[in-house]
Amino acid sequence: MTRIVGYIAASLDGFIATPDDGLDWLFAYDGMDLGEHDYGNFIKGIRTVVMGRATYDFLAGEDTPWPYGEQRTLVVTSRPIPEPMGPLEVRDDVDALIAELRGLDDGDVWMVGGGQLQMAFMERGALDEIEIYVIPELIGGGKPLFPATGLRASPRLLSAKALDRGCVRLHYSLQSPTAA
Repeated sequence: MTRIVGYIAASLDGFIATPDDGLDWLFAYDGMDLGEHDYGNFIKGIRTVVMGRATYDFLAGEDTPWPYGEQRTLVVTSRPIPEPMGPLEVRDDVDALIAELRGLDDGDVWMVGGGQLQMAFMERGALDEIEIYVIPELIGGGKPLFPATGLRASPRLLSAKALDRGCVRLHYSLQSPTAA
């Protein structure tokens, strides 16, 4: 059965990017030893990546090759993408997308990037697990890991592990949300 998962880094004060979408605080940890939890190991089990438009625009603006050539890529947006980077498909209905993803059986689905789309999936009970890599940096503000939506949930901790350079991996299973 396909799992829909999150794999994301956050600052110790709960942000995934600075107010101007900066990731310099995170890039300072490139090369960190995550052992068996390394991104290279994680991505091997992913068949489909799903991202919102802001994440897509961020990746498309980078001066690097498209990173998801081996995966089916779905971008959730209501705006057309005139010259897409790499092969991708566009979806604009989150509920229909979740039903589509639940029908897959060829590997796991990764919710890439920001918190808004990830939160939309959490609100619908459609994010099965999340791995959060807490980076020991206080960045003082920015894009929150979990945007405030009124969602209440009680994730079940599967594991917690201290890694290289003070990073901590938290792995949770998510249960059905309770509206606030």
